[in-house]
Amino acid sequence: MNINFFKKSKYTFLFLIFFTIVALPCYYFLVKVDQKLPIYNPADINPKLVDNSIRMFTKNHTIADFELINQNGETITQEEYKDKIYVADFFFATCKGICIPMANNMLELQKYFENDDDIMFLSHSVTPKLDSVPVLKTYANRKGVIDTKWNVTTGDKKHIYELARKSYFAVLDEGDGGVQDFIHTENFILIDKKRRIRGMYDGTNFENMQKIISDILLLKEEDN
Repeated sequence: MNINFFKKSKYTFLFLIFFTIVALPCYYFLVKVDQKLPIYNPADINPKLVDNSIRMFTKNHTIADFELINQNGETITQEEYKDKIYVADFFFATCKGICIPMANNMLELQKYFENDDDIMFLSHSVTPKLDSVPVLKTYANRKGVIDTKWNVTTGDKKHIYELARKSYFAVLDEGDGGVQDFIHTENFILIDKKRRIRGMYDGTNFENMQKIISDILLLKEEDN
């Protein structure tokens, strides 16, 4: 057989070894590092979810400053979530529908990240007059909320509803946060350490919890 054939085969074999040992892992590393979650701005979201006054904005959207009261009667602001990744949702304590699987799924996330100080959770009551601090405390105790991880909050209705519509893009319907206004949404919203929206999920779907976990881990790698 031709000697050149053996030489070519030898070089091909050596190239395959090099690619497998050196080039392929480098390629995998580069692909993995480049994996990043999208950053959502008003123009990227279903227009039905975005207040008409901000639909045109294509960049620099962040969650607005907020002031809420948690299950322990403590004032909670954006400062408690500074340099944190967190998942936000909207609920009410007496809800017998979608809030039940949502709470159960948030508890699964809390359990998974219980020992990770970078990860927190924030629930906003959509019936704040009914969900007083004692009601929220009972609710939090019943559900197994860890105070240092998860704030279950009440506050000014107009403020909460504006956050839902203009910051988190959590609801489809329009309104002014008045007496007759009521929102009900299954959305979980993933917020990064710069207060940007990085994911939106159906909080009633247990399978989506693995997706949120994977996305949170991606965000953590992004910060490293």
